[in-house]
Amino acid sequence: MKGIRIRPENRGLRATLYDLQADVMEVIWSSGWETFTIADVHAQMARSREIAYTTVMTTIHRVHEMGLLQRERDGKRHVYRPSMSRDDFYRETAREVLQSLPEPGHEAAIALLIDQVGEADLQELDRLEALIRSRRKELMK
Repeated sequence: MKGIRIRPENRGLRATLYDLQADVMEVIWSSGWETFTIADVHAQMARSREIAYTTVMTTIHRVHEMGLLQRERDGKRHVYRPSMSRDDFYRETAREVLQSLPEPGHEAAIALLIDQVGEADLQELDRLEALIRSRRKELMK
């Protein structure tokens, strides 16, 4: 992903994407399309609000430039596909934020994670344990 920024006052996709970019990606991920066109996204968005085709086109172009969408030519039009899932987007965002921090900030982020683990329920702890076991196996190869 290119040009990540954090808006801590927002939640979810809007913490890193502008509102319309987040709306477009939400439509794409929620629709489950393997491939799609600008017209597909526009039609879906136009069901719930008035929005110009050119606005959707410009937004999709910008999201493509950020690396969230792949594009290929199909005759006179472009066909798009998501470069990553919503979960992968959140994971990559977290990774980029952590890697961008200087050492004291990185240590603070790890400390915060440990604090969060202290508040986790059993299901979340099981999930974290599985992730740690998986990572250890990768490192031991």
